[in-house]
This record gives sequence, structure tokens and C-alpha cells, in this order.
Amino acid sequence: MRYRLDVVAPSVAEVVRNAGGWLVDRVMAGWDVTVMITGDDDIRPLQILGVDTADLETVMRLWEERPHPQTVAVAADLFVSDERVREGVLGALDQGLTEVTLWGDSWPEELDSTVDLVQHELSAAARAFKAQALAAAGTSGPVDRTEAFRCGVMSCPSVAADLVPAS
Repeated sequence: MRYRLDVVAPSVAEVVRNAGGWLVDRVMAGWDVTVMITGDDDIRPLQILGVDTADLETVMRLWEERPHPQTVAVAADLFVSDERVREGVLGALDQGLTEVTLWGDSWPEELDSTVDLVQHELSAAARAFKAQALAAAGTSGPVDRTEAFRCGVMSCPSVAADLVPAS
């Protein structure tokens, strides 16, 4: 069995900028990673990261038919703006069986008690691939050694040890 990570974001550039290195490290660890985005962005930066892509609207219509992933990662602003995404995240947090990871600046206050600040230290390979993906997305710049997230508390231990509490 391979672990699955589903990522929900409004754009390719946002995924690469906020979670690109973490996604590379998950792919290299053997995870199946699928990024679901809206619109018709150029997916080449995501291909550089080694992830699969899907249309968010199509996936949302078929969500109940999809196998549930071990982790769901979501852009916080999409949580705020899309009721379907919000309901899915809150449902996953309530069930406690799926790790829920969020990133972004527009943080929803209603999640403050259910998520903790965590970070992922990027491998050298992840930093290199992220730099190339950023360049392909037209948003090149320095690549930090860590990426910061908020992660939902699970009722069972996490399947991954790559997200650690941020100090």
C-alpha cells in the first residue's frame, strides 16, 4: 500500500511556493501525491516536483468515489473561500483519521484550536527541485530550508514523521 497525499490549491504557483519542497520529499519517500487546482495553469512546475495533477472541480464532483488519502493539504485562503473545501477539511478534522495540513497567510480563526504550527525541513534535492519549479512558474527566488504549515491533530499517530512542531 502506498500512502496518498491530496493537495487542494487555487494555483500552481501557490503550491510550488508554499509546499513544493515538502511535496518533492513526499514523492521521494514513495507517496502518491496529487495536486488538484482550479483553472488552466501551466502544470510544468508541478511535473518538475514529480506530482500528479487533477482538475479540482472534477475531483469535487467525484470526491466520495475517490479512495481517501492519508493526508490532505489545503491552501488556507481556499478553505475560507470555497464552502466545499471548508466542509471537507472540517469533516476530516472531526473524524481524526486523515492528517490535515494547511498553509497560507489568511488563517481561519475557527481552526486555531484544532491545528498546530509545524514545519518540514527540506532535503537538498527538494530545495533544488523547488527552485527549478519556481523558475518554471515565473516566481524564482531563494528557497528556504523549511516550509511552515498548520497541521490538524489526528486521533491516531501520523503516518509521516516529516512534519515536526515549529518552535
